[in-house]
Amino acid sequence: MATVLSVSGSPSASSRTALLLRHLGRHLTAQGHEVIHLDVRTLPPEALLGADFGHPAIVRAAALFERAEGVVVGTPVYKAAYSGLLKSLLDLLPQYALTGKTVLPLATGGSTAHVLAIDYALRPVLSSMGAAHIVPGWFTLDKDITVADDGTLSVAPGTAEALAQVTDQFSAALGARFAAGLAVT
Repeated sequence: MATVLSVSGSPSASSRTALLLRHLGRHLTAQGHEVIHLDVRTLPPEALLGADFGHPAIVRAAALFERAEGVVVGTPVYKAAYSGLLKSLLDLLPQYALTGKTVLPLATGGSTAHVLAIDYALRPVLSSMGAAHIVPGWFTLDKDITVADDGTLSVAPGTAEALAQVTDQFSAALGARFAAGLAVT
C-alpha cells in the first residue's frame, strides 16, 4: 500500500502523543501500510531554532516527507495551538512539502477547551503546505490515554473507537488516492 510518515510534535520524552501515534501506526501497518516514525524532539535543537535548512538531520526529515504518500501529524496542544517544536519543523520544510499527500491531523490535550486547535491552528498550516486531502482529525483528552509502567498504552474505549474510525478513514483515503494513481512518488 502506501508509505505513511507519522510525525510527533511533542517535546516530551514520555509523550502520550508519540505513544498514541505509535499505537495508530501499528493499526496502519496491519492494514498494509509502511509506517515511518519521526519524533521532532530528536532533531537537533540548534538546527530547528537556527533555521538551518541545510543541516543533515533537517534534510533527512524533509526527505521523509517527500517519500511519504500519507502523513499523520500528532501534537500536544499548548496555548490553544500545536506545539512550537512542530512549528519549527514545518517552517523548515519546503513551502509545498505536503503537495499530493493525504494528511491526518491529531492532537492531545488536557481540556476540551482545546478541541478546535486542529481546525483553527493546525489544519490551515497543513493546507497552506499543499496537502491534497486533509481527513477529519481527532482530539484526544490526556485522561483517555493511560501509559503503564512498562510503557504500554491503553486508550479509553470510546476514544479508541473514534481513533480507529479516523485512522480507517485516513487509510481508505490513502488507498483510494494510491489506486487512482494520484499519490506523489
